[in-house]
Amino acid sequence: MHQGISLLVNIAAALVAALVGGLLAKRLKLPTMVGYLAAGVAIGPFTPGFVGDTATIHQLAEIGVVFLMFGVGLHFSLRDLWNVRDTAIPGAIGQMLLATLAGFGLTQLWGWSVSSGLLLGVAISTASTVVLLRGLMDHGTLNTPHGQVAVGWLVLEDLATVVILVLLPLLFGANGEHSWMSVGSALLRAAAFIGLVLLVGARFAPWLLKRIVLARSRELFILAVVTIALGTAVGSAELFGVSLALGAFLAGVVLGETSLSHQIGADVLPLRDTFTVLFFVSVGMLVNVDYLLHHAGQVFALVALIIGGKSLITIILGIFFPRPARTVLVVAAGLSQIGEFSFLVGQAGLSLRLLNQDQYSLILAGALVSIMLNPLMFQTIPHVEAFLRRWKWFWRLLDRGRKSTLPATEGLRDHVVVVGYGRVGRHAVTVLGHLGIPHLVVELDGERILELQQAGVAALYGDAANSEVLSHTGLKHARALVVTVAEDAVAEIIVATAREAAPQLPIVVRSATHAGMRRLSELGAQEVIYPEMEGGIEVLRHLLLMLGYPVLEAQQYADAVRRTQYKPAFATDEERRVLDQLLRSVRGMEIAWTVLAAGSPAAAKTLGDARIREETGATVIAILQNQQVIANPDPATVLNVGDVIGLLGEPAHVAQACQLLGCERRLDLEAQIEATLAPSPVAAS
Repeated sequence: MHQGISLLVNIAAALVAALVGGLLAKRLKLPTMVGYLAAGVAIGPFTPGFVGDTATIHQLAEIGVVFLMFGVGLHFSLRDLWNVRDTAIPGAIGQMLLATLAGFGLTQLWGWSVSSGLLLGVAISTASTVVLLRGLMDHGTLNTPHGQVAVGWLVLEDLATVVILVLLPLLFGANGEHSWMSVGSALLRAAAFIGLVLLVGARFAPWLLKRIVLARSRELFILAVVTIALGTAVGSAELFGVSLALGAFLAGVVLGETSLSHQIGADVLPLRDTFTVLFFVSVGMLVNVDYLLHHAGQVFALVALIIGGKSLITIILGIFFPRPARTVLVVAAGLSQIGEFSFLVGQAGLSLRLLNQDQYSLILAGALVSIMLNPLMFQTIPHVEAFLRRWKWFWRLLDRGRKSTLPATEGLRDHVVVVGYGRVGRHAVTVLGHLGIPHLVVELDGERILELQQAGVAALYGDAANSEVLSHTGLKHARALVVTVAEDAVAEIIVATAREAAPQLPIVVRSATHAGMRRLSELGAQEVIYPEMEGGIEVLRHLLLMLGYPVLEAQQYADAVRRTQYKPAFATDEERRVLDQLLRSVRGMEIAWTVLAAGSPAAAKTLGDARIREETGATVIAILQNQQVIANPDPATVLNVGDVIGLLGEPAHVAQACQLLGCERRLDLEAQIEATLAPSPVAAS
């Protein structure tokens, strides 16, 4: 019982500290990862106050590693990697080798052993996937050719690091046994495991998930995905002697090729994020603050190598690749940091006693500082580009003549920003394109982004609620913002962010709930659409028409329901009044549509002067004039030859009114009026 309570206390303490650290980092406009690492430092054994159980949190962090690598595999795409192979493959290999050598050289100046120096070099040669993706999304470059090269480059580094993590225990076992025979045997086991997962697992796992989908149980689906991820990872370690990271990565690769990959990613995302946070907290707990303060010079030198050295290596390598200079600069900025894979390499070094605790703390400090400074690296890209252009000979080598693709937002003015490209967003984008109105789509689904790009539609990949991607949509210069996401909480964050950035921007937003309508209106959305209510109103309107009620009365009631439901104060007086009027429109009444002919005594008179109701008892309910429907016309409305006049009353009264008006023909225009008044498909959706 005591151990159970201790586990809960450690989980609660780690999550609370991470929440506080993440909020502070967000307030300081730093990556949340920095806050999580700082939270680990705060509850670690090297700082005063509450001290978490390092062993317990470390075990939980291993689950975070599994889900982290599972997510990397889930989004791994050989096709995307193949498209940038000319740059990503040689670039990743070259940078890792040069960065490893640079790190090794620095450690030799400090007197480190060869093995520890090489391990630090490997640790700083790769970068954080989380930080890179967030930086590219925040600056609107993830779905550009620059971002695709950067992601492909990093994927190659990740794969190389996975291989290194597999080989480290084989080459540096606990007893120093690393004969070629033992290494070869271990590699064979690893190859057997990879083949088993890719051949057998690729058939069994999708088959199992599809059967579970047919069972219509979301809990079983999530449980199956988690079981496959954890089971493959644990099986790789216990049965084949390879790392948890490799097993989890391969499980993600297998499931990433199925048609259910997007649903898997959405369901596992909360688990991945939660346990990944615990992983970063556990890493922070290992930071010895006292050691870092006494070795500030080493920290500064390592950070300079990570940020400046790796950037310089990337720029020099860019000379040999057929890519524009802007691509090289984006890659250099994105990879000028280290993160989760560096931690994994460092932890492997600790367990194999290739690194001591102080050396590992130095790696952590380098990661912490480089992650904090990485957003600034993206902001310096235009300045670095301007500086390099002064060196014309070098610029000609770096910029290989291929025209650089402009960002999706470049030059956009008076455009409409559409957040979400689902069923509702598609309608909006289609209509805007047909009308020739410039528009930009923000979408989190990679396949939809590809579809938009192939159609020539400007699009940004990113989560508009969780990143700075909205700041790159040009809201201050936009004509309107349309938010079509399905969740109210997400829509509220987007609306609040947009209203703060552009106070006068017209915002149209979709609401998923009745209560969300009020909150979105209070946050500044001018128009809030509730699709379920709109569908209910349309069903009701058509039902009234089928029951024989007049078209205009049914439409008037539908409009009254709509107005009262969308008001902040949900009063129903108008709705009841129109309903009463509708109930008085019994089947004994007749609606007639007549065309006012030349020579009619009512021509050129106002409706009041014509005295139709007083003389005949029939009521003029509508006038179709100049292609516009005037419902419940004002007595001052002038009647013109050719106007279509709608009359309501008993058959005898309607006949007298037609005689008074001198109308030559009566029309059945209900279908035309209904088509005129019906909402457009885009609005209804």
